Amino acid sequence: MLQEKTARSASLAAKTPFYYGWINLAIASLAMLATLPGRSVGLALITEPMLGDLQLSRLDYGAYTFFATLIGAAFNPIVGPLIDRWGSKLILSAILLGLGAVVVAMSQVASAGFVLLALLLLVRGLGQSALSVASLTLIGKWFVQRLSKAMGIFSVIIGIGFATLIVLLGQAVETAGWRVAWMNIGLVLLGLAVLAAMATASTPEKAGLGEHPELGPAKGPEETHAVAGKSFTLREALSTMAFWVFGLASAFYGFTIAGVTLFSESILLEKGFGKEIFQYGMGGFLFLGLAGNLLAGWLAQKRSLGMLMGIAMVAMALALGTLPLVGSPGGAIGVLMLLGFAGGVVTVIFFTAWGKMFGRTHLGKIQGFAQVLSVLASASGPWFLARVFAESGSYDPAFWMLAPVMIILAVLAFVVKMPGAGTPSPR
Repeated sequence: MLQEKTARSASLAAKTPFYYGWINLAIASLAMLATLPGRSVGLALITEPMLGDLQLSRLDYGAYTFFATLIGAAFNPIVGPLIDRWGSKLILSAILLGLGAVVVAMSQVASAGFVLLALLLLVRGLGQSALSVASLTLIGKWFVQRLSKAMGIFSVIIGIGFATLIVLLGQAVETAGWRVAWMNIGLVLLGLAVLAAMATASTPEKAGLGEHPELGPAKGPEETHAVAGKSFTLREALSTMAFWVFGLASAFYGFTIAGVTLFSESILLEKGFGKEIFQYGMGGFLFLGLAGNLLAGWLAQKRSLGMLMGIAMVAMALALGTLPLVGSPGGAIGVLMLLGFAGGVVTVIFFTAWGKMFGRTHLGKIQGFAQVLSVLASASGPWFLARVFAESGSYDPAFWMLAPVMIILAVLAFVVKMPGAGTPSPR
């Protein structure tokens, strides 16, 4: 039976009149959008009505989400090896199925307590952590020569998609209530699990398309390294300076932006700007983020990822160093736009770097470990900014502390030696 299903999948991929990796890119995009219930921005849309419904204090809910996020991060290093062993098709479908069931169950929770904590842990672990790794790894398994282009397209899709879903979910919560909205999301996730099981192909090899079926010549030394088929194990990847430079740069971006976006209205209020400037600033943040996605996806095919990450870190340092000095509405909006642009670049690099640098064979493990750094940093950033504000009465000291860190990471990104760029992979 399993051989018959594999044969049907291979036949479908072989008969598709274009490269089947683009189908998998579409599925991976839907899967990443499906992480919304497990992300802070998704949970934020139901937080207030849920707290009132369950008579749960804000302090207790904060503790629930903190522990759920930290423990949920443990799903990252677990799902990576499972993908490498059993394939994206099975694991992606299983995660979507599990997440859908958890979201449906969460819509029916009757009171605060252990059950709610367990459901939050699972929605964080399956949604924010495991499903993100599965989505990114699926693209990395299918694209080598065109990985940067694929990740640029992917980033734009999810950027627009998240913005749209947030608006739609917010409206659904207001009109139908959080339970109905959450139930419907769970049912959609279950439907996506069926779609993933039917249409996903784990790798070109398993789909009967050969090892590297993409068209067109390789571009640049990093692409040539990837096409050569050299693959690092997780241990070998962790032994390289490049892993830690890219991992920490991405993590510190997440650390910073999680706090800045969560408290952005409060940060602007401290500078004397009202809600209108906040709205314009966040609009500019999202718009420049998409521009950064497109530019990074194009440049990553021609330029070093280290150079691009260095530029993004310089932009972050400039924005953070300028923010305490902002004295005009235009300046405040400009800083948020610069942060958005840097984020757009960092996002594409984070999605692209691991497959380019370390190959496809152990990509799930490597991607999962990198995701752990990102999740832990994103969970800690808001706490750091809140602590600084509580002790000093201002967010400015936090920005003065973070700006030099970004400069150090920029220098390291500019000079770090890329694995495979003129050196053989470890033996």
